[in-house]
Amino acid sequence: MPGRIPSWAWVSGLTVGATAAVLVLAAQANHGTHPTASATRPHATASASPHASTTHAPKKKASAAAVPASSGSGRRVVYSLAQKRVWLVDGDDVASRTFTVWPGTVSPDPGSYTVSVRRDSTTGSDGVKIEHIVYFAAKSGLNIAFSNAVDGSEPSPASGTQTGGIRMHTADGAALWTFGSTGTKVTVVK
Repeated sequence: MPGRIPSWAWVSGLTVGATAAVLVLAAQANHGTHPTASATRPHATASASPHASTTHAPKKKASAAAVPASSGSGRRVVYSLAQKRVWLVDGDDVASRTFTVWPGTVSPDPGSYTVSVRRDSTTGSDGVKIEHIVYFAAKSGLNIAFSNAVDGSEPSPASGTQTGGIRMHTADGAALWTFGSTGTKVTVVK
C-alpha cells in the first residue's frame, strides 16, 4: 500500500528523535548552556529599596525573646520574672538559647546572683523527682533553683506549699545544667 509507513519505521523515527534531543541537551550541558523554561518565575528580592545592598543583615526587631537590656553584660543566665523566661547568654552578649519556665510560689528579688550549688537529682518540695538542679538564691527560708522534672511533666499548681523551684522542659534543663556551672552569673530582672 503506497503512503502507509510501516510501524517499525515510525518507532525508529521516534527513537532517533529522542536520541537527538538527549544529545542536544548533553552538548548544552557540556558547554555551560542550559535550556530555560518559557514561563517566567517569580524572583525574591532582598529589599524593597532598589538601592539597598544585599550584603547588610536586616535589623532585628525587638521581641519577647530578646535579651532584656537591663540584664548586664558578659556570660550569664538571665531570668525575667514578668516574662517567665530564661536566656543563656554567651560572652558576646548573644543568647545561645531562650525558653519559658514555670516559676515556684517564691521568686527571687531582681538582682545579680551566682550559681552556688548544683545537684544531679533530688525530690522537689512538691514531691516530684527533679534533676539538673542549679541553685542560685534564697528567699523566705527557701532555696531557689532551676530544675526540670525527671519525667518531663509540668508542675502542678501549688496547693498552699511554698516552692522555690523554677521548672522547665527536660531539654532546657539539660542545656541550663551544661551552661550554668558553679560560679556562673545569674541576673534576675523584673
